Amino acid sequence: MAQTSIWYPLSEFYAELQLPLPEVRRVEPAGMPDPYRRLLVHDRDMTPTLEAAHGRKIHVRVLKYMVDDDAINRLVVLVLDDDETAVEVGAIRIFLGRLPPAARQLVLQHREPFGTILRENAVPHSSRPAGYFQVTADSLLAGALRLNESGALYGRRNTIWSSDGETLAEVVEILPLLPDP
Repeated sequence: MAQTSIWYPLSEFYAELQLPLPEVRRVEPAGMPDPYRRLLVHDRDMTPTLEAAHGRKIHVRVLKYMVDDDAINRLVVLVLDDDETAVEVGAIRIFLGRLPPAARQLVLQHREPFGTILRENAVPHSSRPAGYFQVTADSLLAGALRLNESGALYGRRNTIWSSDGETLAEVVEILPLLPDP
């Protein structure tokens, strides 16, 4: 069953680490400033969107993961292949039993972003963002993104669905501080 909190599944890691949740403010799509709106307000996977924006491939750096039942929660940073620049921090709950065996195995190897795994394994899916938000970087987010300054970060809560209507993953995706366009 899908969770409704804008902060889930990232909230699971805050609970595990015994950290207070940062203040999160919902933002309407029209109120999202550029370049965040261009990168977040769409119904596509974030991995190809960020790869296109940066003109480079991305891989995953797993900070923490938890496996329970037939799902895995991962706290990850998506980084550019050539220089390890962080382009997103996220938390994702992936329902392993709903994936083909090859895709499931790749998820458990913790090397590739989920969007890349779905694309390379031709898993039919769709993304349906459930909301957008602004959050001030706390120690967890700033550390993951290697920020030297605090500021407003923007993100979205998304659900990735299979072609037959099952939830494949629930994800919170947060971008680092970006220069104005």
